[in-house]
Amino acid sequence: MSLETRPPGEASDDAAASQAGALAPDHRDWALVASREIRVKLTDRNFLVSTGITLVLIIGLLGLQAFIAARSGATEYSVVVSSAQGEAIVGQAEAVLQAQEDDASVSVTRVGDAAAGEALVTEGDADGALTQRQGGWTLLSDGGGPAELERALADAVRQAALTANAEAAGTSVPELLSGAELTTEDVSGEDAAEEVVQIVAGILFGVLFYMASLTYGISIANSVVEEKQSRIVEILAAVIPVRALLTGKVLGNTLLAFGQMALLVGVSLIGLSFTEFDRFLPMMTEPLLWYLPFFVAGFVALACMWAAAGALASRTEDLQSTTLPLTLTLVLVFVVALNLEGAARTAGSFVPVMSTILMPMRLLEGGVGWWEPVAALAATVVFGYLTILVGSTLYRRALMQTQGRVTLRQAMRLKG
Repeated sequence: MSLETRPPGEASDDAAASQAGALAPDHRDWALVASREIRVKLTDRNFLVSTGITLVLIIGLLGLQAFIAARSGATEYSVVVSSAQGEAIVGQAEAVLQAQEDDASVSVTRVGDAAAGEALVTEGDADGALTQRQGGWTLLSDGGGPAELERALADAVRQAALTANAEAAGTSVPELLSGAELTTEDVSGEDAAEEVVQIVAGILFGVLFYMASLTYGISIANSVVEEKQSRIVEILAAVIPVRALLTGKVLGNTLLAFGQMALLVGVSLIGLSFTEFDRFLPMMTEPLLWYLPFFVAGFVALACMWAAAGALASRTEDLQSTTLPLTLTLVLVFVVALNLEGAARTAGSFVPVMSTILMPMRLLEGGVGWWEPVAALAATVVFGYLTILVGSTLYRRALMQTQGRVTLRQAMRLKG
């Protein structure tokens, strides 16, 4: 039996190579971290319950709106008359109602006399009975008729009287009323309902970004400090580069935030198509398409800073102080963005992060040049690149410091 011998340094070289291969950075490391972040979040009961409750509220509100619209349906009235002239007046009243509501209708029942009409009204078989008495027309009702019907019949009676009097005077109603009409004109050129939709949609865009940035930002910081407090990060950092840890956390939470936002917006748009506001959906297409990249760029610009805030803490109790600057900044950006007006609002729509709230709102209102969202998005991307550099530096330098909370000044002085 022979024994195979090797040169003295060969075995140790193989072992070193094997160890180096095990510790070598793998381009899949960040993907593993990202998938873990997503998997943990998707199995978190609080996350699933809160998302479900939000969806139920959105569906409930839109469903209620659709239900009310369906129940309201077409307006229908019934009127009893005892003469051909009465029928003509009711027909004119129906035309008045249809000018306000296309599906409105008034059914006419012809009876022999006013007493028969009054009997139908008191029995609840008609909304009113129109009868002619000395000096004009009278509408009989049981407890007061519908106000819209009364106004329409009053207009029809007035028109019939004007026509009869004009013929008796040898003229026509248009000539008789020449110069006597007052018309109104809205010089703003805006539809009141459209303006309301623009304001509400713009605020919702801002709220979605604010809530996602705050919720997932704190989640990133919590994840970092929990791994640091339990010393698991020391094991992870031994096999996974710190840069890959940060990249995975940021990308994983970005995908979660974007997915949740897309789900809520998608359900809202589908539900909106079943309401009376569906005519505004085309108006929201361009702002929504721009909102998506603004959302991602703004979120990523802040995500690394949240990770850095988590790395600066050594215990969960330290998070309140390390994340406070970011929380206050988000609140300030959100409040200021919603209260800016005029030129200040236009200028604010180019400020990174604030542009994620203001630019989609301006796009909803219209009158925005094609270059404006492009420039604002480019500014956000550049700002995001800078925050990623700063955030990743702070994260890398403070991550292994477990002796206590690390201040910002201390982290900048550390080597990493």
